[in-house]
Amino acid sequence: MKLFDLSGRVAVITGGNGGIGLGMGRGLAGAGAGVMVAGRNAEKNAAAVAELEALGAKAAAVEVDVTDAESCGAMVARTLAAFGRVDILVNNAGIGLRRQPQDYALEEWHRVLETNLTGAFTCSQAVYPQMCRQGGGKIINIGSMLSIFGASFSAPYSASKGGIVQLGKSLAIAWAEDNIQVNTVLPGWINTELTIQTRKDVSGLHERVLARTPAGRWGEPEDHAGIAVFLASAASDFLTGTAIPVDGGYSISI
Repeated sequence: MKLFDLSGRVAVITGGNGGIGLGMGRGLAGAGAGVMVAGRNAEKNAAAVAELEALGAKAAAVEVDVTDAESCGAMVARTLAAFGRVDILVNNAGIGLRRQPQDYALEEWHRVLETNLTGAFTCSQAVYPQMCRQGGGKIINIGSMLSIFGASFSAPYSASKGGIVQLGKSLAIAWAEDNIQVNTVLPGWINTELTIQTRKDVSGLHERVLARTPAGRWGEPEDHAGIAVFLASAASDFLTGTAIPVDGGYSISI
């Protein structure tokens, strides 16, 4: 459908070389978008680009540190050099550390918040001038079930993912006049490198997730392809400031 057509559009995806980021990249590429894979690992970046190109998409990669404003600016400059425009930003880069609140070092707290929350803000600031010049754009933030719920083993991660929902609302209001829509996706329990390790670290988590999820399974990165296309396309032009769970019903079940 033309409403979901992303031909000629360009998406920058931080943390786009694996997991949910790459799952969204596959969806955006399938809808016609060019994709800039932005990540810290050059080898994984190259593999992601090769996969997207095999799908027929134009793709490129850039190494980025989302906690550094100059690096984020260079990411945008590299995208403009490769594609000539930036229409979509997916703020997906994130880290998590699992332990009880009293056991975190302050440096660890800052590292999680700076990557997950400040990084999304810095990348959004970096793309804003170009989106304004183009007459609009789409920003998709990646939250979490821990944007909604708490967890004893993940205080800084939970704080960052709660904060990213509120950041999205503020940016949505501030930049509505610039025709920039900002929305947040709240993934449920998804099979990624991060959650595979979490299952090893948190006893009984796998069974509890399956018992609570009406869909009866863990999600996959590809389950986020459709929501990415929707939020990146003209189909969502009157939708902004929202936080949308993609969780197989986990957040509505007791």
